[in-house]
Amino acid sequence: MAADDIAKGAQARPAIAMASVIIALLTGGCAVVAVTDAAVSVAATVVKVGANVVGGAVDVARVGVRAVTSSDETKK
Repeated sequence: MAADDIAKGAQARPAIAMASVIIALLTGGCAVVAVTDAAVSVAATVVKVGANVVGGAVDVARVGVRAVTSSDETKK
């Protein structure tokens, strides 16, 4: 009987080891996805801020062009 118990325990160890490896890989995958998601969020924020800066610069340039090209004469 003792030999049978030892054989069953020996068979269970590889299954536990395999389950541990699978869980470790899945957990690592979640970390990679989380880091990637954070990087994409940061990149999207940088693009949004950059677009706002460019939009503001265009507005300032438009006001400057209007100030330079406008005249005091009214159109008839």
